[in-house]
Amino acid sequence: MKEYEVIWEIFNKCPRNQMRDVFVEEVEIEDPEEYIKKKFQGKEVSYDKTVLNDGTIIFDIVTSQIKQRCVGLSNICYTPINKFPQNS
Repeated sequence: MKEYEVIWEIFNKCPRNQMRDVFVEEVEIEDPEEYIKKKFQGKEVSYDKTVLNDGTIIFDIVTSQIKQRCVGLSNICYTPINKFPQNS
């Protein structure tokens, strides 16, 4: 399994409101595309997938006439606390 930081943006359809709902979560998944399919299982959904040179995966999704974007930043890397240099 790989660990991803996933950023969900839900675009607001109100003409005078340009704000987006944004949610961030960390997930462990094997296949990001399968994750999208399971999230919208049973709903009519279409999406375009883009993979950037740095490995970032972007899904532009339309479901229930609402545009959403899922950005998965692949392979989260954490530095263990004991690896930080100690002050002498």
